[in-house]
Amino acid sequence: MKRSIIPLTVTLLTLLFFYIPIILLVAQSFNASRYSGAWTGFTLEWYARLFRDRNIWMALRNSLAIGLGATTLSMVFGTTAALALDRYRSRLQRTHYILIYMPLVIPDILMGMCLLLFFVSLGMKLGLLTIFLAHVTFCISYVAMVVLARLQDFDHSLVEAARDLGATRRQAATRVLLPLLAPGILSGGLLAFTLSIDDFVISFFVAGPGATTLPIYIYSMIKHGAPPVINALSTILLFITFALIITAQMLTWKKEKTT
Repeated sequence: MKRSIIPLTVTLLTLLFFYIPIILLVAQSFNASRYSGAWTGFTLEWYARLFRDRNIWMALRNSLAIGLGATTLSMVFGTTAALALDRYRSRLQRTHYILIYMPLVIPDILMGMCLLLFFVSLGMKLGLLTIFLAHVTFCISYVAMVVLARLQDFDHSLVEAARDLGATRRQAATRVLLPLLAPGILSGGLLAFTLSIDDFVISFFVAGPGATTLPIYIYSMIKHGAPPVINALSTILLFITFALIITAQMLTWKKEKTT
């Protein structure tokens, strides 16, 4: 029976659709033309301007600080929320589940407006703190849902066996429960960090004067006409992302071989 080439063709076309814009972006970061309309020569000027721009690195520092802080806090609160949802079954927990699930489905623009009105009603000054609190608000939901999915097939008899062998609740939680849930917690944390550092809409609403994250600063660069520098920045971020993915994959393969 002759195999159809349609699946292979569709796969190749899909990959080209995804990766051709990335290749063009990387190429344009080395283009001497300011507006990327035509290739006028190879240059590293845009990378030099990127590294001289202190505002970009300040915005990146803010994004990393907010992302790491929001991820850490959301991992704690999201894990405890997932444990409560998995252990207790009541009408109150149903309401709790709805409250945890809502940030996942509410449009970002609506959530940004709601958080802005909330902070203003409390009399809080908009700035990095309000951005941090806003990121924690939606990151908790993602961590909770990932950990809750992990708990669906969790063998609770392991915790009960540890208690029967004399372990206290704290020892059973720290030495049995948390190590087994660690992959889910880390997965939720990585997802939360990715969403936090990439968020623009919610951050745009709750950011005050002088409080700039990397997505907000990139938006301002687009408005003031600096696309080549943005191409250079995007290229560096792409290479960092690919390097992390390749490193993680190589570590996974090495672990599989050793086991």
